[in-house]
Amino acid sequence: MDKIFSESEYELMLSKLFVRFPSFQKVGSGAYKPGIANMEFFDQLAGHPHRQYKLIHVAGTNGKGSVSNMLTSALASQGLKVGLYTSPHILDFRERMRVVDENGFTLIPKDYVWNFVNQWQETFDHLDMSFFEITTAMALSWFAEVKADVVVLETGLGGRLDSTNIVTPVLSVITNIGLDHCDMLGETLPEIAFEKAGIIKPKVPVVIGESHPETDSVFERKVLYTNLPEPDFMGSRTAIMSLLTFADKVEPSCWDRHEEVLAQMDLKGEYQRKNLRTAMAAMDVLGLPVDEAAVTALKHTAKRTGFHGRWEKISDDPWVICDIGHNEHGLKYNFSQLAKMRAEGECSQLIIVYGSVADKDVDAVIHLMPEDAVYVFTQAQGKRALQVDEVVARYLAFCEASGREAGVVHSAGTVVEAVRLAQEIAASSMAAAPDARPLIYIGGSTYVVSEAVAIFGL
Repeated sequence: MDKIFSESEYELMLSKLFVRFPSFQKVGSGAYKPGIANMEFFDQLAGHPHRQYKLIHVAGTNGKGSVSNMLTSALASQGLKVGLYTSPHILDFRERMRVVDENGFTLIPKDYVWNFVNQWQETFDHLDMSFFEITTAMALSWFAEVKADVVVLETGLGGRLDSTNIVTPVLSVITNIGLDHCDMLGETLPEIAFEKAGIIKPKVPVVIGESHPETDSVFERKVLYTNLPEPDFMGSRTAIMSLLTFADKVEPSCWDRHEEVLAQMDLKGEYQRKNLRTAMAAMDVLGLPVDEAAVTALKHTAKRTGFHGRWEKISDDPWVICDIGHNEHGLKYNFSQLAKMRAEGECSQLIIVYGSVADKDVDAVIHLMPEDAVYVFTQAQGKRALQVDEVVARYLAFCEASGREAGVVHSAGTVVEAVRLAQEIAASSMAAAPDARPLIYIGGSTYVVSEAVAIFGL
């Protein structure tokens, strides 16, 4: 007897999926299954759905979600139906799979998820597929079902052995390289770059968002070797290397609009400056018209695509910003921006709610934290969370070793308690001075942000 879809049955099926096939977002490296053999086999069973549309493949340590959403918004402005696959999600795992057109975005329907999982359940069990493999397969099939014109496909982790790396795109984009997930991708920048460079394919142009002395040669060799052998090697080297573009070494055709877009864009983090340049360089390589429609689409990226958790204002009273930046490479921009806002009087008080996962280099982040701030350290639910007592101890140890004033430090065992305490601190400041404008920043991990967003009812 066929199973019948209902909201309750859907929620039950979803909970079983998370337990049976845990996501990296929930359990960390235990969910990571390097290699694409499973995906290639499943893709063959499913009839190679990704061959029914064009693809743009995006990897990188930070910024790949932002660049993916920018490109999606710009593509949709040209009348295209664009599939968008990103991770992690904030509240609903269906956020990972969206279709965007001129009218906005649509999440993958619950009944499609229901039918897909029930149709392929035995295959998932037989192949012992990971959560990310299942969601990738689901997304690729759904995009074919809705007849997407083009799909922007973000890698999950790395690139070479990532589940998404079964595709041959029309463009590969690698945003940047930083020290993250070192236990799985390598302990040096060149080692990590090698893994990210695994998405580079023969005769496919590639855009690198940020050049770096330690990694540029990795990408250059990968492009060169991937496109060999050529009949006349010396004569073809220039042609081969023309496939490679470093976004920060070129001036995109729409560069005169860069500052205008950046000033008016609904993605407000300072780090979006580099991401926007990468997206514009990719648009040039794609031959995408940079007309008024595309410029407007870039300005309204978050709204057009349903993109959340990147320097997102989730409350005006009090002023609350959340961001899922979680490693040194990403948080250096966030903490620098916060310190600047405080120094220039944009906010009267800085209250930082911070929690981390245990597998991140917290010590590398702590030294970046602004001095003139009130800290509320916390921990998210789940096994990956770094215990709040450990975060506090490391922060205080850093302050003592560096001679820095620790300032006001609080701890809260849950994100709910931490947010409530931060709100009370902000309210107290506003009560004492009616013109006060405290800013609450919530971040450190996706999980902290996810729980905070739920509190604010978004």
